[in-house]
Amino acid sequence: MFESLQDRLGSILNGLTGRGALSEADVSAALREVRRALLEADVALDVVRSFTERVREKAVGAEILKSIKPGQMVVKIVHDELIEMLGSEGVTIDLNAPAPVVIMMVGLQGSGKTTTTGKIANRMKSRDKKKVLMASLDTRRPAAQEQLRQLGVQTGVDTLPIIAGQSPTDIAARAVQAAKLGGHDVVILDTAGRTHIDEPLMIEMAEIKRKSNPHEILLVADALTGQDAVNLARNFDERVGITGLVLTRMDGDGRGGAALSMRAVTGKPIKLIGVGEKMGELEEFHPRRVADRILGMGDIVSLVEKAAENIDAEKAAAMAAKMAKGKFDLNDLADQLGQMQKMGGMGGIMGLMPGMAGMKDKMAAAGLDDSLFKRQLAIISSMTKAERANPDLLKHSRKKRIAAGSGTDAADINKLLKMHRQMADMMKMMGGKGKGGMMKQMMGGLANKMGLGGLGGGGMPDLSKLDPKQLEALQKQAEAAGLKPGGMPGLGGGGLPGLGGAKLPGLGGGFPGLPGLPKKK
Repeated sequence: MFESLQDRLGSILNGLTGRGALSEADVSAALREVRRALLEADVALDVVRSFTERVREKAVGAEILKSIKPGQMVVKIVHDELIEMLGSEGVTIDLNAPAPVVIMMVGLQGSGKTTTTGKIANRMKSRDKKKVLMASLDTRRPAAQEQLRQLGVQTGVDTLPIIAGQSPTDIAARAVQAAKLGGHDVVILDTAGRTHIDEPLMIEMAEIKRKSNPHEILLVADALTGQDAVNLARNFDERVGITGLVLTRMDGDGRGGAALSMRAVTGKPIKLIGVGEKMGELEEFHPRRVADRILGMGDIVSLVEKAAENIDAEKAAAMAAKMAKGKFDLNDLADQLGQMQKMGGMGGIMGLMPGMAGMKDKMAAAGLDDSLFKRQLAIISSMTKAERANPDLLKHSRKKRIAAGSGTDAADINKLLKMHRQMADMMKMMGGKGKGGMMKQMMGGLANKMGLGGLGGGGMPDLSKLDPKQLEALQKQAEAAGLKPGGMPGLGGGGLPGLGGAKLPGLGGGFPGLPGLPKKK
């Protein structure tokens, strides 16, 4: 969603961070470019104007810390103002009210209200363990009520039985009554939309609000709408009074201006974002994380959360046990590739890693994209169980059969086998025999260097079991031993490419350099 804005702002701010000193003219020229980039991304004009003015005030009058370059300070100010524009803290749906809590969904036709209603109900049922009732108040669109009923069947959420001929306000009153009698915690009202805002629609919304007394009124808006989304949000807020926003189609290739404008114009928080068509593809909106992504700083927290949701803990434990024995067959490789796909593929993971956003295009140009994963999974799927467990069986005739079955050629199969061999060798080194494997030796060496030898059989102590004072002492020992944060021995403590080792105040340090990735020139 924010890729074009990310590229533009990244190149503008990179030009600033490379300089030793900044004049007022430099800041003005950069802000002119930032203003242009935001306007091209469809951010509302008054929002852009106030944003650039606030940044200019802070940047020109900023006290430059001794440890930091002026350019980095400007990046920090832009980052803080972006968070302020998006809403400083993430806000979730408020369920702190007597049951049943009524949530009213409003918005224009085609913005994704009905699908979003199903997604929210599914999320509350599975995550919050709430008993939810959904009710469709859309009597105008053909089969709208049937669509919600089908979503209820799909997600296992209760829906209000359809009675033909009832008005939207009567359905709202019946839904609240049914939720009370059925012991439901939450009732979600999916209201009707129009192709544009008109007076009868607003009167109907106000009447439904009066009848059902909703605790939350969520405006569902299409993130691809652009400038018009701001007028839409303003109108609904003035006439009905919304408590939050839900943006759909955030996985699209739009320019993201609606997301940046709507929060600033209405002052109402963006609570959730739709990132796909499936029922589980709904995420909480975290302003700080989105600002990090826009400025190419990555989003490690979201990456970890994605991993926690998608990675099967039992499979991971079994894989770790195999790795400790130095075993890694093609079934394991297929599991790894499948998990990467679940987490959004190469592009999705790269976009969340600090400084890696610029690497996506280079990797795609080199042919390292998600289609490669699909091809590799097709090759592994075309093998027999014995071949997957023992790749050494794969001679010419077998490769010919696998190539025909997977729509690839022998060269693709050889590339996959080479990659597997390299990974298997690495696993053997990490968890192999001898003195407890390379990983344990490395950790033992690190512990000795920090003056912690003899702890846990030469390995690292369990940090989770140390109290704050012990952790502080450990940090001091590490620094005394010459281990600066952001650098590990033997890993060439450089930053990831694109970070240039820059450390912004309050944003933590760089990552230790990863082997196999090119260092930034």
